[in-house]
Amino acid sequence: MEPNQRDGPHGGAPPLILKGMDTRSGAEIVVNGDVVDKLHRPGTNPIALRTRLRIAAESGSFLSPLSTSPQPVDARWRTSWPRVETVVPQPDHLPWAEAGRLLAQLHTESMPARVPPHGWPQRLRRAVDIAREHDVIRQAAAALPAAAWRGGSSGRPSTLVHGDWHLGQLGRRSATEPWLLIDVDDLGVGDPAWDLARPAGFWAAGLIPDDDWTQFLNAYRDATGPALPDGDPWPVLEPFARAAVVAAAANHPDDDLLVAACARMG
Repeated sequence: MEPNQRDGPHGGAPPLILKGMDTRSGAEIVVNGDVVDKLHRPGTNPIALRTRLRIAAESGSFLSPLSTSPQPVDARWRTSWPRVETVVPQPDHLPWAEAGRLLAQLHTESMPARVPPHGWPQRLRRAVDIAREHDVIRQAAAALPAAAWRGGSSGRPSTLVHGDWHLGQLGRRSATEPWLLIDVDDLGVGDPAWDLARPAGFWAAGLIPDDDWTQFLNAYRDATGPALPDGDPWPVLEPFARAAVVAAAANHPDDDLLVAACARMG
């Protein structure tokens, strides 16, 4: 997939904090005053979830949970978090530079022991399975390179990875405090280029303006983010960007721009 230089609207996802709503992943979110309770999707591994909560509590990049011990609720697991404000989709005030620096910070943090792999490849497989009857998306998925189905690769950096990053995964307690990462469901170890996948893919599809993409990329590099070598970032980012567009199209098969991007890949 080659970058499409046409500007377009902000490409992101709805914020995490929703009142009494289900998320696309199958999790349920309920806001109780200043506390957000999250009932994680069925099948969540409690050992991996506990590890992810511990990482978030010790990280300078993540919002800290109120407890590092998930609570069992009807064969599922619940975690509790401080309520935060999330990014308002105003095209002229999106924190792309802050996001680039924050991801670079995460990718340079010390690696804790016994970290699970990040969840991007599993998210991709679930999305493609949902869209298996959609010919264009299925063909684009079949054309993805092997790197798009792996969490990490030989010869590439291995760091902490958010695993589902977009602007909706930023939160802060007030306008005077810095942005932090939220949502630990896919946090783990792997190739940090995965955290740049969605903005890269949406920029290439024409859903993120050039200036926003450049701000994000330059801020990440200026903060010594390890995902990208010097020079053209696209040879590294392309397989991950393509995977992110396929996953997004599978989740939003009525989005003409995403489906058209999949058609160009095929």
